[in-house]
Amino acid sequence: MKSRQMITGVRIKQLKRMVDERGYLMEMLRRDDDIYEQFGQCYVSLNYPGVIRAWHYHKMQEDLWVVVKGEVKAGLYDAREDSPTKGLVNEVFLGEHNPILLRIPVGVMHGYKTIGVEPSLLVNFPTLPYNPEEPDEYREPYNSENIPYDWDIVMG
Repeated sequence: MKSRQMITGVRIKQLKRMVDERGYLMEMLRRDDDIYEQFGQCYVSLNYPGVIRAWHYHKMQEDLWVVVKGEVKAGLYDAREDSPTKGLVNEVFLGEHNPILLRIPVGVMHGYKTIGVEPSLLVNFPTLPYNPEEPDEYREPYNSENIPYDWDIVMG
């Protein structure tokens, strides 16, 4: 069940667009932000409508996500044994209609689904670079029975 309480360590930074007749400029992450820890790498992921990329967690790195095109629904599940919010599920919407940076702490299961009718572009600023020799990724299927979350649209 989704909770209004945030999972311990999850943080959100509201992003601001500086708009004029040419378009807009939007800072996503600065090294003097209190949400910043360290730079690992930066990459962008294009995702088609309805695509679900879930579930996984990291033991060493944090992810910092910004969706610069389209919309995604991020699912977060706290499976950490020592966490005061163990078992909590959060759902966060990111994208053009809600420009935020989402910081996902070590150990929190996470994934996302592109919602709407156009592809999404998700930019990630993980705190460590990807190591193909020893990937810091631990996976569950998107429909895992171990995670109490349903990726379907809630109608109502």
